[in-house]
Amino acid sequence: MNIVSEDMTEEQDTKNNSDRWTPSEKENCKKLYGCEILVENGSYTDVCTLDAPRDTFIIQYLIDEKICFDLVRGSRVTIFDMYHDKFGSGSIHDIGFGYGTINPRLWRYQTPKNKKRK
Repeated sequence: MNIVSEDMTEEQDTKNNSDRWTPSEKENCKKLYGCEILVENGSYTDVCTLDAPRDTFIIQYLIDEKICFDLVRGSRVTIFDMYHDKFGSGSIHDIGFGYGTINPRLWRYQTPKNKKRK
């Protein structure tokens, strides 16, 4: 994975960037590609979070001469297909492994509520 300098991460303030994915596109990518976007258009430090599943990928892509980062779940091939279909060829710079530490089976797992005994 490419090492990102401090200057590059400072350019990625989320207040200046607009959302690249609409809510309907996010739902369609789950159905069509089997991918889930966890962090969209965040800084490099946002996508390097440890509070994510171990099967995530950090996507580095170029839009409007700005480098953007996403944190996505799915297989590497389907993630590439999804970003290639959305942004075209030449926009994807890197697909690297994420730094998540949570077991993917336990991601967003809620324990069942106990039934009251009589």
